[in-house]
Amino acid sequence: MSDATWELLVEARPHSHFVQLHDATDATALLANIGRYLAEGLVRGEGAVVIATEAHRAGVPAAVADAGFAPEAALRDGRLVLLDAHETLDRLLVDGQPNPQRFTEVIGSLMRTLGARTGRRGIRAYGEMVGVLWTAERYAAAIRLEELWNTLLAEGSFELFCAYPIDVFGEGFRPDDVDALLATHTHLLPAGNAALQRAVDRAMDEVLGRHADGVRELSDCAGRPSWAALPTAEAAILWLRANLPAYADEIVARARRYYRAAA
Repeated sequence: MSDATWELLVEARPHSHFVQLHDATDATALLANIGRYLAEGLVRGEGAVVIATEAHRAGVPAAVADAGFAPEAALRDGRLVLLDAHETLDRLLVDGQPNPQRFTEVIGSLMRTLGARTGRRGIRAYGEMVGVLWTAERYAAAIRLEELWNTLLAEGSFELFCAYPIDVFGEGFRPDDVDALLATHTHLLPAGNAALQRAVDRAMDEVLGRHADGVRELSDCAGRPSWAALPTAEAAILWLRANLPAYADEIVARARRYYRAAA
């Protein structure tokens, strides 16, 4: 885990809104980050709310325990709240779109109640409702939900960690496809560990040869002013897809092989 990732997960940052893209077939890295993020808040007496799919929600208590905090008491006294993403999302939708009034009634009320329960010490929220919408190809609804979260973030003393089942090596991770998603967050967490960066660097060196270092310098500045802060590997992939499409597919395919072999 990089120092920057550690700081985002551990330090209290009210109003921050970061996102992780993850492999839908392997939740190991995602659950480890969720566990560290929630455990740090619970140790400090903060509240925590998780709105996740069944598979991930079931793994949260163990992930929190692995990060050093026994969650049983927090679950009993309601300081750690676990909700189902699909059921909660259904309460927010009107005609297939997130409704501001329902969002305020459901999520706003939840945050106020949890804040009162913890003596206003802060709240750490983790959510996958946007990922559910994205998987269903309801992209506009996902972004609308992010915007509602951001409005609530501006008003409340909490921070938000979101997750999307988007493969950074896949066809769906292109600048135009993720533009609105990145524009609604403050930071993008790395999708993998240091092996991801090594895999991308190796693939770039092999395909681009002596030009690889120059491309790395350009991709380090990748991104748009409205985007979240990007990790180096993800920034490189987006830059390659936007600026060197003739080489991007080969580089990304090799990087995927090297990363999976290392894992």
